[in-house]
Amino acid sequence: MFKTTRRVEFRDTDAAGIMHFSVFFTAMESAECEFLRSLGLGVVMPDLAGQIAFPRVSARCDYQSPLRFEDEYQIEVTAARIGGTSVTYDFTFTFGQRAIAVGQMTSVCCRMSSDGTPTPIPIPESILQRLRDS
Repeated sequence: MFKTTRRVEFRDTDAAGIMHFSVFFTAMESAECEFLRSLGLGVVMPDLAGQIAFPRVSARCDYQSPLRFEDEYQIEVTAARIGGTSVTYDFTFTFGQRAIAVGQMTSVCCRMSSDGTPTPIPIPESILQRLRDS
């Protein structure tokens, strides 16, 4: 499990002063990147055969309570399911003890061709091990 803290910026709010639903998705992506960096990994990484990337193939978020401008909230990230070619992350948003939202994203390990086309590949063992140890 990995935990990070964010603050609701003015640009993140709607006309009612509540954090816009779409911001939860960018917050999940940022938290995923921080989580991977904490493991010495990344969403895009070079290896001996070229470049590996983890494009998202699924994302969802269920909202339970609003956040407002200047609220400082926490995001907990867990690698909930690690498959042969994909990883699914669970995200839990909290503000103090209050549950805010829960989300989930699935990314697939891909080899990137020279023209940028992703081809799914098995997650390399060195990456699998770090994800499992998290």
